[in-house]
Amino acid sequence: MTRRALIALGLLAALPARAEIGGAQPRPHVQLEAEVLRLSDIFENAGPRGAATLAAAPAPGQRMVLPARNLFNLARQYGLDWRPVTGLEQVVIERPGQPVPRDEIEALLREELLSHGVPTEAEIELPGLVSPMVPAGGFFRLALEGLVVEQPRLRFGATLLVMADGMAAQRMRLVGRAVPTVPVVVATRRLALGEVLGPGDVRLTRLRAERVRPGMADAMEQVVGQELRRPMGEGQGVALLDLGPPAIVQRNAVVLLELDAPGLQLAAQGRALAPAALGETVRVMNLTSRTVVEGVAVAPGRVRVAFGAMPIGQAGRGVR
Repeated sequence: MTRRALIALGLLAALPARAEIGGAQPRPHVQLEAEVLRLSDIFENAGPRGAATLAAAPAPGQRMVLPARNLFNLARQYGLDWRPVTGLEQVVIERPGQPVPRDEIEALLREELLSHGVPTEAEIELPGLVSPMVPAGGFFRLALEGLVVEQPRLRFGATLLVMADGMAAQRMRLVGRAVPTVPVVVATRRLALGEVLGPGDVRLTRLRAERVRPGMADAMEQVVGQELRRPMGEGQGVALLDLGPPAIVQRNAVVLLELDAPGLQLAAQGRALAPAALGETVRVMNLTSRTVVEGVAVAPGRVRVAFGAMPIGQAGRGVR
C-alpha cells in the first residue's frame, strides 16, 4: 500500500463508529479502473456510504494490500457489520496498466534528434529504460523536454513527459546515444559456394556503421544474379569481393572447343580445368590430343580458341 493511502485510511479509521450495516463482506481481489479508491470497491453491500472516497488509487500497474486490521477499522468507521474471523483476511487492490511501447518513445526521440542533425536511420540506445506505465486501454500522449545532444558521439539527455487520462503527469529522465547505421545486404539463409543469388536469398537491412567493414554490398542490385565465391551463414553481410558473375563453364565439365579462322571452322571436345564466367579466359584440355589450350568462355559449355593460339602444355605434365 502507498504511504499516502495508509495515512488516509488510518485517519478514517480513527473517526467515531456509526450504526452498523449488516451483510458487508470484503472483496478478496479488486481490479480498480478509477483514479480513487471507494468504500464499495473494498466491501460488498457497503450501504449508502459506499461511494465514499478513501484514498487515491494505486498507480497504473501497481497494487496495494489492505490487511484484516485495516479492514476492521474501516468497517467500524462506516458502520459495517463485519469483523475478521481468522485475522488473515485481506483485500488485494490492483490497477491494470500497460507500459508505453518502447518504439513510440524511440519515434519521438528520432523526430526531436533530427533537428539536432542526427539521421532518422540512427539506432537509438536507451540503456536501462523501464517504460512508464499508463492506465490499460486509455489514451496517452508523450512529449520531450530539454533535449541536449553531445557531439560528436551523439550522446543525448532529455526528460520524457507522459500524460494520460486517469493519472497524474509523469516525468522520467532519458539518457542514451544515437548510433549511425549504414545499409548492408545480408543472407537470409545459409548459402553454399557457387550459388547464384536470387531476391529471396538476401535482404537489405541497416547495421551499425562501426561494425561494418569496407567493401560490403549496400544495394540488392549489386548482389542479385551474382555467384557466391565462398559459403555464407544466415544473417552474414555480403562482401563485394565474394561475388562474381555466374560461371557458364564449370570445372571438369566437358565443353565444346571452337577454333575460328578465315575460311575455317574447327570443333573438338575438351574438359574445362577451371570455372569461367562469360568472357573470362579458361584453360581447357583437348580430350583427343590431351594438349591444354587457353580460350574464352562465350556461351554455356562453349570455349572459343583464338587462331594461332599455342598449346600451353600436355595434361599430366605440370599443367594445372
